[in-house]
Amino acid sequence: MPIVDAASAEQYEVHGSRFTSYVRPATGSAQLCAWRLDVPAGTSGVPHRPSREEVLAVLAGSARVTLDGESRVASAGDVILVPAGAQFQVDVVGDEPLRAWVTTTVGLTAQLSDGTTMTPPWAN
Repeated sequence: MPIVDAASAEQYEVHGSRFTSYVRPATGSAQLCAWRLDVPAGTSGVPHRPSREEVLAVLAGSARVTLDGESRVASAGDVILVPAGAQFQVDVVGDEPLRAWVTTTVGLTAQLSDGTTMTPPWAN
């Protein structure tokens, strides 16, 4: 049974957030990617359009989640389904950092507002 221990998980810092990668092709997965997302309190997220569905399970903190112009607050225990191609942004609200567990399928890319495409290594 493959186990990725916390000490061997790779970390990436992008747009002020930390992405700790546990599951992706480099760790033996053929179809799924999973990572922990840590975002400091007060951080405004970068709007983007993911090429694949994402599921975010909020572990701690709260965030204003905006999907295609509609905003709602998600807090610890809530789960967010981000449809492929939706305009998506996460802004941390309150004094506590946001921590979420994120899953998607291999091959995710994200189109940023300026038209550039990001290929995150934690999802490929």
